Amino acid sequence: MFSIFKKKIAVEFATDTSTVQVMPAERPRASWMARLGHGLRRTGQSISTVFTGTKIDDDLYEELETALLMADAGVQATEYLLKDLKQRVKDTSTTEPATVKALLAASIGELLKPLEKPLTIGVHKPTIIMVAGVNGAGKTTSIGKLTRHLSDSGASVLLAAADTFRAAAREQLAVWATRNTVEIVSQEGGDPASVSFDAVTAGRARGKDVVLVDTAGRLPTQLHLMEELKKIKRVVQKAEPTGPHEVLLVIDGNTGQNALAQVKAFDETLGLTGLIVTKLDGTAKGGVLAAIALWGQSRAAAGGSAVPVYFIGVGEAVEDLETFSAQEFADALLG
Repeated sequence: MFSIFKKKIAVEFATDTSTVQVMPAERPRASWMARLGHGLRRTGQSISTVFTGTKIDDDLYEELETALLMADAGVQATEYLLKDLKQRVKDTSTTEPATVKALLAASIGELLKPLEKPLTIGVHKPTIIMVAGVNGAGKTTSIGKLTRHLSDSGASVLLAAADTFRAAAREQLAVWATRNTVEIVSQEGGDPASVSFDAVTAGRARGKDVVLVDTAGRLPTQLHLMEELKKIKRVVQKAEPTGPHEVLLVIDGNTGQNALAQVKAFDETLGLTGLIVTKLDGTAKGGVLAAIALWGQSRAAAGGSAVPVYFIGVGEAVEDLETFSAQEFADALLG
């Protein structure tokens, strides 16, 4: 086994199993933590101010409840965190509000831990990754950034421009293909499913490691377009019966609880395997990850599993897309 470290994401190649795992690089992530903390400051500021007093009392918990709700953690996740926090305070006999803040960070980190999972490619060649999301979520940009990280780590990538509904989407993806020096399959005005089929077929014929399928952005209320997503998935399975191997949803962190509604709707339609959360910089609604984590618990209890957050983004630069770490997120959130 050998590793190639470039930028902030490393890809490990296990020659015995041909698997590739996208994971954090084994080097300091101080610069990333600084950017993450800066990006989450609006969400964390209102929560952190709760702990500036001198007493741990009902007023503190009431203020914290309000702060978590304002951060779009949602009612259920807020109740969960408050209950867990009170138990931690009791178990540790904590008397200082500043210490309670650290306990909250631990509680949030533990809640988010099931969302922490590396993206693994290479079990199948090519690994087919289907990416969905509503317009404006940063879907195509995230695909471009992920392509860069994969390419820099030695994986060969083929892009499928199946977002044929949005004006200039094909051109936008083509720019990323040129910038990353990877191949792209596209058709002017073509059928999204047809483009996807051709890309998967080409990816297999050309020996690519990954085929990234950029599907059309759409709202979950647009039922006819959601049916088109189902069609794309069916057609991909015709081209490769084991695919798609990953079905990712890109969500905008600024949309708060609406992001959770999107996750539920797209999961029902496609069966999601992972998330990319973008635009966390400047948002006051980063608490929605707690709501997503709690929903993941109910999904797991029903016989499924939590939908992991593979990557989070806090800016426009390539290095602003990073692998998700639950405790890093919790620590950055509370500063």
